[in-house]
Amino acid sequence: MLEVLKLDVLNPATEEVVATVPAATPQDVDAAVARAARAQEQWAATAPADRARLLRRFAAQVDDHLEELAQLEVREAGHLIGNARWEAGNVRDLLDFSAGGVERLSGRQIPVPGGLNVTLLEPLGVVGVIAPWNFPMPIAAWGTAPALAAGNAVILKPAETTPLTALRLAELALAAGLPEGLFQVLPGEGAVAGSALVEHPGVAKIVFTGSTRVGKQIMARCADRVKRLTLELGGKSPNIVFADADVEAAALATPMSYLDNSGQDCCARTRVLVQRSVYDRFLETVAPAIESVVVGDPADEKTQMGPLISRAQLDRVRSFVTPGDGIHGTAPEGPGFWFPPTLLTDVDPDAPVAAEEVFGPVAVVIPFEDEADAIRLANATEYGLSGSIWTRDVGRALRVSQAVRAGNLSVNSHSSVRYWTPFGGYKQSGLGRELGPDALHAFTETKNVFISTEGPAQ
Repeated sequence: MLEVLKLDVLNPATEEVVATVPAATPQDVDAAVARAARAQEQWAATAPADRARLLRRFAAQVDDHLEELAQLEVREAGHLIGNARWEAGNVRDLLDFSAGGVERLSGRQIPVPGGLNVTLLEPLGVVGVIAPWNFPMPIAAWGTAPALAAGNAVILKPAETTPLTALRLAELALAAGLPEGLFQVLPGEGAVAGSALVEHPGVAKIVFTGSTRVGKQIMARCADRVKRLTLELGGKSPNIVFADADVEAAALATPMSYLDNSGQDCCARTRVLVQRSVYDRFLETVAPAIESVVVGDPADEKTQMGPLISRAQLDRVRSFVTPGDGIHGTAPEGPGFWFPPTLLTDVDPDAPVAAEEVFGPVAVVIPFEDEADAIRLANATEYGLSGSIWTRDVGRALRVSQAVRAGNLSVNSHSSVRYWTPFGGYKQSGLGRELGPDALHAFTETKNVFISTEGPAQ
């Protein structure tokens, strides 16, 4: 009898095991794909209005269990309870938003001589979604909701450390009346279950969110079968503060621009670029703001930053920082994967901590001379996911927005993600776009049909 591999799920704030789940094997992936293919045929044949109605029921189930899902996220991912409630609500809202697109997903009629030409948008089939541990619920929904709305089946492989909310979402989908096998969750190791999903001939598309290194490996494997692919990968986003900005407002907003989710965010503004003439004033304001961040129990409503996800992630973050350097806050002692909020000054722009994705509560602040210098520094990275621009000059805001090579920019704000607007990166931050009004199109094939109106040749 084969031994069943198990995954222990740890609470990052206490290091206690909160659950143990079976890890999927390649054989489990085979069986899941077969079930998904059967369910997808039924789902694609379902009237659009009925598919939309069932997706709205799924959203209602999520809403009814929002607090339960949020508490699960706190225990398995160490997320702040307020953030976790927002994340569960984001799943609900994205399901509702995607349901609204089901009956509007249509092709076009294109004028041609001698007949009628139409395009049809058809579902791909079975879609594999590989979700990360940093935002387990919302990012899983980014791939799942529009894929289901477009008529596909979905197999979701959550991260090894955060499978619990995904498993609960699958139960809620069944409770809402979605066909059995249409949305399945397979916890497992990336090298085993993830690889089997990527390489399976019955999976038409992979949606992956994670590191650029792993994204490149998945892209190479998908190339063998010319498999469709969406990648949301790493980031090293700039936070550009010009001298004409509201410098105090920019400084006070800076801590949570990179400390949200303990810095475990691809959009984190971890390269703070400040015009030299206001550099000292910026530091005078940002230092006490960082030092006062409340780090602790994520279940406490007053906490502003929680733990890192794992011991391995804590060790990685520590490897970038010399203790005591820069501006830093405090973190709890004892059990849990804690690291203090840190802002490093006097950093070489080419140093690893300034160039590589740390994925923790660490940022660097670098002075710049003028607009051209700011743009040069902002683009001096292999990533291009997000960023912020602080200025009162509208012309400058537009010029810099056009010049910075990133997929999602905010002016006088750090807001990056809305489910009704597109999201994705330039350069090595990814491939394709998620969310927004056209999200369903990424999960369809376009078929062109020409119908001749000319009579048969005499």
